[in-house]
Amino acid sequence: MSFDSADYQRRSEKLYTADIEFDSFRDQPLDSEALRCLRYMHDVENHTVCYLRDILVTRAHRDPEITSFLTMWNYEEFWHGDAIAKVLDAHHELAGSGRIAALRQRLPKSDKWKPLGFQIASAITPHLTAIHMTWGAVNEWTTQAAYARLSKLADHPTLSELLGRIMKQEGRHIDFYATQAKGRLGGSQAAQRMTRWALRRFWSPVGTGVVPEREVDFLRTYLFGDEAGRSMAQRIDRRVDRLPGLEGLHLLQEAVGAAA
Repeated sequence: MSFDSADYQRRSEKLYTADIEFDSFRDQPLDSEALRCLRYMHDVENHTVCYLRDILVTRAHRDPEITSFLTMWNYEEFWHGDAIAKVLDAHHELAGSGRIAALRQRLPKSDKWKPLGFQIASAITPHLTAIHMTWGAVNEWTTQAAYARLSKLADHPTLSELLGRIMKQEGRHIDFYATQAKGRLGGSQAAQRMTRWALRRFWSPVGTGVVPEREVDFLRTYLFGDEAGRSMAQRIDRRVDRLPGLEGLHLLQEAVGAAA
């Protein structure tokens, strides 16, 4: 597993959607479950800049490879959210800046203290970056899997084309986070212990704390609650197992089981 930062910078781009027939959703609309998933995904993709805020107040901002990646990552994620907004708009759903503003108004008051918490944690331990990179790998694996499951369940050709393009970019994000996690965990048993503890104690599906808990439960049950979904969750857990010192966490399987 490796990641070529220079190659990624050359290839990073706005998601191409000029040839996507968004009007096809008016003639062949998605069902209510698919739209519910897309509202969730729209909100999470547009919250990426807030995750970026939390990383950049830590010592991770000193690493130029990380900051270069995060710049491109945030740019690409913005356009993922914009593309999903166009799908929602075609269904006459609230999307874009109006929905995002309302979402941020509903965030818990504790959200404003997150940067301070990360700053303090970064001052206490040099291993917070390893935790962030591993956390990012798990979330990107989960996000890509969620798009794949939605594409399969919705069975809509236009949506599948759009999600396939998003998944391709998500794959490059996975490569970065997983490479960083493997390198940072492999060289330090202390980093392994702290990351293992943090994931077991605090990890939850991406979007938790941003969208209502009932929506988190719906998404993980709808996308991962059947046999095919559980199999995909197991594959993600096996990928986590292959990271140094993280065997046997079963994060995804436990998350799906808790929702069920």
